[in-house]
Amino acid sequence: FWTESQLVDGKCPDCGREVHPAKEEAYFFKMSKYAPRLIEYINEHPEFIQPVARKNEMMNNFLLPGLQDLCVSRTSFTWGIPVEFDPKHVVYVWLDALTNYITGIGYHCGGDCEEQFHTLWPADLHLIGKDIIRFHTIYWPIFLMALDLPLPKQVFGHPWLLMNGGKMSKSKGNIIYADDLVDMFGVDAVRYFLLHEMPYDNDGNLTWELVCERNNSDLANVLGNLVNRTISMSNKYFGGVVENKGVAEAVDEDLKAVVLDEVKKVDAKMAQLRVADAMTEIFGIFRRCNKYIDETTPWTLAKDEAKKDRLATVLYNLTEAITIGASLLEAFMPETSEKILAQLNTKKRELDEMDTFGLYPSGNKVTDKPEILFARMDIKEVMAKVEEMHAAAAAETAKPAEEAAEDDGIDLEPKAEITYDDFAKLQFQIGEIVKCEAVPKSKKLLCSQVKIGTKTRQIVSGIKAHYSPEEMVGKKVMVVTNLKPAKLAGVVSEGMILCAEDPEGNLSLMVPEKKMPAGAEIC
Repeated sequence: FWTESQLVDGKCPDCGREVHPAKEEAYFFKMSKYAPRLIEYINEHPEFIQPVARKNEMMNNFLLPGLQDLCVSRTSFTWGIPVEFDPKHVVYVWLDALTNYITGIGYHCGGDCEEQFHTLWPADLHLIGKDIIRFHTIYWPIFLMALDLPLPKQVFGHPWLLMNGGKMSKSKGNIIYADDLVDMFGVDAVRYFLLHEMPYDNDGNLTWELVCERNNSDLANVLGNLVNRTISMSNKYFGGVVENKGVAEAVDEDLKAVVLDEVKKVDAKMAQLRVADAMTEIFGIFRRCNKYIDETTPWTLAKDEAKKDRLATVLYNLTEAITIGASLLEAFMPETSEKILAQLNTKKRELDEMDTFGLYPSGNKVTDKPEILFARMDIKEVMAKVEEMHAAAAAETAKPAEEAAEDDGIDLEPKAEITYDDFAKLQFQIGEIVKCEAVPKSKKLLCSQVKIGTKTRQIVSGIKAHYSPEEMVGKKVMVVTNLKPAKLAGVVSEGMILCAEDPEGNLSLMVPEKKMPAGAEIC
């Protein structure tokens, strides 16, 4: 470990590299020792970090410029795993967190690992959010190299799901909860939207309007309408019995070729972790089926008794194609897949059986009561229900505050009304005051060093008449953290500490009711 006093001209006394001194005494993991080996591994295994954009980010931003060593212990708190050879230290994230991947399946550093570890490691895939990919593609591989253990075969950093193009945040109030989506659209519709709208390496976008649109266009129109029409025509023209009479035309061969080709494409897309693209290919089957109905016009064939066998063949081909599509859909929309196959009176087709068209048992009888899979929804009605939900949530939030009010309160002159978007621009966080001193030549100002997350910023506040510098140190306070820096009495201030003020001018710091970490977002 190196503290600031031990550095030589800001450089490591061991290797001479420039380092950031620790705020406290700490042990460091020599990441730099393993960096060349990791760079070589990534270059030799281009599939290791996916998508490629994430690999380039890790290489260009962290590895190639020179990897900094990693602080892996703390002395400022006692919770955590004690460092065996130095009891005043505890192991700090990410060292202890990442090793859970192997200790949880039976790895023991002293040897005699459990059989489960040898069976399950190395992992075929780590699927993680792109915001923590550095820890899983740099720190974690280096830890494994130090233990002389194999690396996971692939790490995929999936994109984010954004709300109206921005990150979801409680403080911004732009969160959509999965339970609310499910209550409105059903669980499989939500599954479809979330998987379909997050492309391979680009962030997806979530709004109530978009979910409604996808429900109506893809699920109700393309899929639900197809299944309902096919079953209804089978019942209308043949009492629900589906038979392959073998009266084929050229358009049938095209349908079969498209369906079997889509199966191969789905398999290939999933092998590349392109889930959204795989779902698009599955719906390519359903879209081709709808086109096939338009091409063959079963209602026209039904008018000619001589074409009854041709009509039966058309409905058989549709039933077979839908069976294959529904079987592929099972991994993404299990409830919908099960409903479709049950209505067709058949079982799920396994992947290795989907290289053949025509396995649906000729003579099977479909249900005589087809179920509507997805109903079309009116966007105006959906948004009206959303507004009702928001109003109910707001009333529930306000209720405890109203019930707790016991004093007469203070009425303020109302300021100009602002929009929610205006309010959402402000960022509020919990800060911990680690140092505080009076601003020279000022009767009102205190200058506090406030820890917010892993960084410390300087904030000047006009509270000297109410708090001494000694009282301030150690307090957890509420801070506006995205104010433009300003100078007060010649001292730069990088935020604002929030206080309440009564009519007599008394100030009280706004402090969290419960213990919260520095950096926690106030929402």
